[in-house]
Amino acid sequence: MMYPFMTLEDKTEIVHSELLEDGKSVKVYIEKPINGGFCSAECYLPEYRWENIEGFTSKEIESYQSFIESVAHIIIRLAGEGGFDNASNF
Repeated sequence: MMYPFMTLEDKTEIVHSELLEDGKSVKVYIEKPINGGFCSAECYLPEYRWENIEGFTSKEIESYQSFIESVAHIIIRLAGEGGFDNASNF
């Protein structure tokens, strides 16, 4: 299951999975609308391993990397609690 995390000003959506089978990894999915489709990418925490990058430039991925690094602790916590709607103390 994927949980909404944030929508950026340019309508880029950032969502995350629940904790994956290993109990500590989380998939972060980024999707940005463009004319006729979407750019998308996956980042796996806590390794910051990027996969399936479609349409984003390396500079955009660097920017998303910096952002995700700044909020990874929140995303990982939310993944363990079932997203914002189920999280306690947020």
